[in-house]
Amino acid sequence: MIDTTETSKLAKLLENNDHLQIPGLGDLIVGTVISTKGREVRIDVNGLTTGVVRGRELFTESGQYSKLQPGEKIEATVVDLENENGEMELSFRYAGDKKTWEDLKSHVVSGESVEAKVLDANKGGLIVKVKHLQGFLPVSQLAPEHYPRVSGGDKQKILDKLKEFVGKKIMVQVLDINETDEKLIVSEKAIWETEQKSVISQIKVGQIIEGEITALADFGAFVKFKPEGSDDGTELEGLVHISEIAWQRIDHPKDILTPRQTVKAEIIGIEGSKIFLSMKKLVEDPWHDVEKKYKVGDSVEGTVIKANPFGLFVELDADIHGLAHVSELSDNPAEDPTKIAKAGDIVKFKIVSIEPKEHRLGLSIKALNEVASEKKETPVAEEKPAKEVAAEETAETETKTE
Repeated sequence: MIDTTETSKLAKLLENNDHLQIPGLGDLIVGTVISTKGREVRIDVNGLTTGVVRGRELFTESGQYSKLQPGEKIEATVVDLENENGEMELSFRYAGDKKTWEDLKSHVVSGESVEAKVLDANKGGLIVKVKHLQGFLPVSQLAPEHYPRVSGGDKQKILDKLKEFVGKKIMVQVLDINETDEKLIVSEKAIWETEQKSVISQIKVGQIIEGEITALADFGAFVKFKPEGSDDGTELEGLVHISEIAWQRIDHPKDILTPRQTVKAEIIGIEGSKIFLSMKKLVEDPWHDVEKKYKVGDSVEGTVIKANPFGLFVELDADIHGLAHVSELSDNPAEDPTKIAKAGDIVKFKIVSIEPKEHRLGLSIKALNEVASEKKETPVAEEKPAKEVAAEETAETETKTE
């Protein structure tokens, strides 16, 4: 600490040389090595005073200060203006960190990528070391090939996937940096997006692509493909949303697709680095002529695909699926659909509505039962014996004769 009981040598120098730029606490200085002995390095600070670096302040992870020679120019950070020996206390460790912060700030402007080593992982992302500083890479900033695609978004499974990166090195771009708060946020995705821009310019909406399914998620399938005419091996990745996989309703892409399967799709949208694909657009819409196969009032058999609290999803054929709403299952509106039928059951229904444009077909068990009830309740004339009929006809003839 600075001795307040008497005027220090540095203070006297300040009084006599107001024009000199004297370093302050935390400043980064450039000095000349005077001597290196044991665990101490003495430095001439611009002829103003002598600085000393000692103990833990000597060591940095880079090891760049381990072989200093007298006369060598070196950077250090001021940690105390005057120690017990009247020397300026300096640090290589802080100097190294400060220089790294300044260096990384320039990366934000230039967009230059830098190597990072993954130290640990949590549910939010990866803890990384960039040069000598610790930073954070959020899950959302991972490149698509590294993004943990986990069905159902299970947080523990996501964490397990992230932990696989611990110890590995990846290239990242600095997104946000704040030395005061020791905040360093990096992105792998930003590098990927930059690389994609030039390649994406080679494709356009409406093109047909052929690629391989790289992953399946609840919301769709990821397809990797090469742009038409690309010979440099560059690949792009697009998403086929679950609603664009097939014309019929599916619960999960894995119901009809498998990883590494080769598929064809049409590019239906490009938003920045995001590419949206459709597989069903390459197949004729079976709902165009649905009314040639089915009509309102028809009695049909269908296989229950799924039973939900609001009704039964039913497959009439490979392309056409319908819904029997809970209100159409029985006279009791509170009846639990799962008690009426379960997945795999073959049930008879009456078609009560067809909406081709909306891809909707309404089914009803209740309406089918009502038709059956009406048939039972309609009175049928009792057939008379042949002898009685003949006697009645004879009597009627005689009456007319008279």
